[in-house]
Amino acid sequence: MNMEIKKSIKPIKYNFAIKKMEKRLNEVSTNKKNELIWILEHEDIYTAGTNYKESEVLDKSINLIKTNRGGKITHHGKGQLVFYFVINLKKRNINIKKLITTMEKTIIDTLSYFNIKSFADRKNIGIWHKNKKKIKKIAAIGIKVKKWIAYHGFAINVSNDLKKYDKIVPCGLDNKKITNLQSIKKQNYKKIKEKLIDNFLFNIEN
Repeated sequence: MNMEIKKSIKPIKYNFAIKKMEKRLNEVSTNKKNELIWILEHEDIYTAGTNYKESEVLDKSINLIKTNRGGKITHHGKGQLVFYFVINLKKRNINIKKLITTMEKTIIDTLSYFNIKSFADRKNIGIWHKNKKKIKKIAAIGIKVKKWIAYHGFAINVSNDLKKYDKIVPCGLDNKKITNLQSIKKQNYKKIKEKLIDNFLFNIEN
């Protein structure tokens, strides 16, 4: 199936991105446009999924947007890579479980390329890294399905400011359980976008 791939250079406002994806969702459902992969960074923002609790907002002054994706509260900003998609589940004959597995495997395979071991956890959705005895979250996953079209996606912490998580209970977790790639291993991650795209396209077909 044909897939449009977009890579934004400048940070994108969260609401702008969601409106664009919802527009594409309607176009994909009516066969007017192809599916989409969109890699970007967001301008500084906190977003709350459908399962978040008010008590998880520790600093009430933060700029918070309530969204329709699954999951809890998180932060988006510079240094965090967001991998969005609009995927036609019906045409591909795949279910939500297969899509989540595809995302998990895509992140794990990509981090493996950079010699970083990671794993998925069925009880705590997302991708995790274990260093000595400490387990920390490196990537968050959140999707929404409408008209058999899945959208939203996942976010990987590359070099973002981890102090931003002090103002919330991120993903319902203690903020000390969040990390980024540069904290795990200082190296060049320039190829990460291409690796994520290649691995996602391969995993969703296999």
